Amino acid sequence: MEKRALRADSERTAQAILEAAERVLSDNPAATMEQIAEAAGVSRTTVHRRFASRDALVDAMTLWATQQFHNALASVRPDVTPPLVALYQVTAKVLSVKLRWGFAMNAHPAEEGVLTPDVLAQCDVFFRRLEESGALRPGVDLVWARRVYCALIHEAAQDQDSADPDALATRVVDTVLGGFGKPGVTMG
Repeated sequence: MEKRALRADSERTAQAILEAAERVLSDNPAATMEQIAEAAGVSRTTVHRRFASRDALVDAMTLWATQQFHNALASVRPDVTPPLVALYQVTAKVLSVKLRWGFAMNAHPAEEGVLTPDVLAQCDVFFRRLEESGALRPGVDLVWARRVYCALIHEAAQDQDSADPDALATRVVDTVLGGFGKPGVTMG
């Protein structure tokens, strides 16, 4: 029983360090491990014991953010949710993760980050479902549509004036449907 309590405490500490690192590094990308430790409420040695280097910490942050991104996608179940509903829900949830974990998600190039081959394959299936449902114009280049969609999400997450994932999701979905949608198809 005590071993489980220690493991849970260790996981909470690691999580606190990751969250503090995201906040601190978002404000100051040159922040020190000591500043991160202070923000997490732990000693610098605790941070170094968990993460051997700053690069290891950033890698762990990116891995954590990537997992949150995957969890957001999976929670919508875009393979069975009505395509237009899924488009909005996936967009809002992904934006929520990107807004919360922006430093970590931008720490590595997209090819090495969350846009793994598995995620891209899921997106391609999702865009095929949109096309099959009649939400997209026939003959739309689905790979291009997916690439534009991902770029729109990235750009929307950079909009510091609007940190509301729902409002940003509406703008992204409206833009996608305006550019690739079949005339008359809207979210409303």
